[in-house]
Amino acid sequence: MLAVLSPGQGSQKPGFLTPWLDLPGAEARLRWWSALAGVDLVHLGTAADADEIKDTARTQPLLVAAALLAGEHLPMYDVALTAGHSVGELGAAALAGVLPAEAAITLAGVRGREMAAACALEPTGMAAVLGGDPDEVLAAIEAHGLHAANRNGAGQIVAAGAVENLDKFAAEPPARTRVIRLQVAGAFHTPYMAPAESALAAVAAGITPADPSRILLSNLDGTAVNHGRELVQRLVRQVTAPVRWDLCMRTLADLGVTGVIELPPAGTLAGLVKRELKGAGAPEIVTVNTPDDLPAARDLIARHGVAPSHEPTIAFRVVVAPAAGTFAPAQGLAEGASVRAGQPIGQVATRQGPVEVTAHDSGVLTEWLAHHDDPVAPGQPLARIGGQH
Repeated sequence: MLAVLSPGQGSQKPGFLTPWLDLPGAEARLRWWSALAGVDLVHLGTAADADEIKDTARTQPLLVAAALLAGEHLPMYDVALTAGHSVGELGAAALAGVLPAEAAITLAGVRGREMAAACALEPTGMAAVLGGDPDEVLAAIEAHGLHAANRNGAGQIVAAGAVENLDKFAAEPPARTRVIRLQVAGAFHTPYMAPAESALAAVAAGITPADPSRILLSNLDGTAVNHGRELVQRLVRQVTAPVRWDLCMRTLADLGVTGVIELPPAGTLAGLVKRELKGAGAPEIVTVNTPDDLPAARDLIARHGVAPSHEPTIAFRVVVAPAAGTFAPAQGLAEGASVRAGQPIGQVATRQGPVEVTAHDSGVLTEWLAHHDDPVAPGQPLARIGGQH
């Protein structure tokens, strides 16, 4: 199984889009997206210096545009899964078919502007905490009145909040940790961003999303999201909610992902995956930073993606567990049966009670991937539903 990942803020580098403008139509595409985002993406991606592209209002649409520009040059129909870190989730949502590219770029522009405005309301910031015992780190963050804004796995947690609290935290770091202040405008993914969440929600309410055409992981809890409207709600909520990239990587491992492509500006997420998913089952990774990296990415897709064929193909949609618990298929529903969109196909018994599992598309129940009384994790595949196209 192959996953395509879209990076988040902090991964940008001056001039990183320059080689992409040599591709036919790329500059025109960026100028069109610039009109939607309200910033000059061509200038930002080629001539702007590090300080200019560090501005949240500019960085966010620039990163989404970069991921989509590269994604248009890959055979995405053979990709099984997409995920993105923070604002990168907008790019992942577009690549999964939930949002048109234009909607993703527009939302990134609104998100960046509104988060920058929220940062200006009071002095806040972020700091990466490397190493230490995770429970001790989280307890220390809370004790200093801070928030765990990102949990990136591989021994990295990001603390965020008021600058004075960050200063005190850095002066009294948890045992066996290193605290590195991040060059960001404010405390992203915390309650300090509430005004930005409200503003983004007002714009996002006008979008009509589609359901994802491939597995799409959510930063909120690492689960796969089946419904477009739910994904948009999660994208809005994500502005103040922590980024759980650690849980996204756990889902990659649970699903048995064998190949990973990181879109430009690539390197950060590939590094986290490499440190977290080690050993015999470690995925093969390709980072795409220039058009010269596209052949290697296409080769990885050919070897780890859906096998190409000129015959009529079965388009499988995977139904996944919405929560942790024990799975029970719907009584009397057998492989080979026709199901309709929205039809209950089973339920997951959780500590809070049963959670219904529904088919997100009409088709044939081709295969049960979990059976009666099987323990399941959030995002774990439960059944395949297929139909010819």
